[in-house]
Amino acid sequence: MDEPRLILSRRTRLIVLGITTLVILAMANVQIAGKERIVRDGTTVLLALAPVDPRSLMQGDYMVLRYALAGEVAEVTDAAEVTDGEIVIELDERGVAQFVALHGGQPLGPGQHLLQFRVRGENVRLASDAFFFEEGQDETFARARFGELRVDPNGSAVLIGLRDENAQPI
Repeated sequence: MDEPRLILSRRTRLIVLGITTLVILAMANVQIAGKERIVRDGTTVLLALAPVDPRSLMQGDYMVLRYALAGEVAEVTDAAEVTDGEIVIELDERGVAQFVALHGGQPLGPGQHLLQFRVRGENVRLASDAFFFEEGQDETFARARFGELRVDPNGSAVLIGLRDENAQPI
C-alpha cells in the first residue's frame, strides 16, 4: 500500500522558503536590537580577569577571557546545584563587580545589579569568553586586567571592551 505523499507546487515551496527566511531575519534583528539596547543603556560593569593567553594559532589573534569572579560563582552554584540563573553583584568605586550572592528573587539593595550566568561542565560563563582583536595587537591587549561589560536590569551582559590595571580602556 502506497503512503500518501504531500506534493507541494514550486510556487508553494517558494512561499514557504520566503516566509521562513523572513522569520529568521526578523528573529536575528530582534536579537541584534536587544544587544544594541544593552550597549546603549546598560550599566558599565568591570569584571576582573584571571590570567589569559592572548594568542590562538588556529583562530588568529584573540584572547580567551576567564573572569576571576567565576571561581566564587562556581563554588556557590556547585553547592546549590544550580546551572543557570543570576548572581547579585555590587560595584566598587572603580565599577569592578564583587560577588554578593545567588539571586533567589530577593530585592536588590542600593548599588546592586544582576548578572546572568551559565554553568557548562566545569566552566561558569558570565559573559563572552573571547575577545578578538586586530592582528599584531597582542602585546597591547596582554595588558588587559578587566573585561568591560554593559549589563541590563535583567542581568544580560554584552562585552564591549577590555581595560588595563588602572581600569582605563585599552
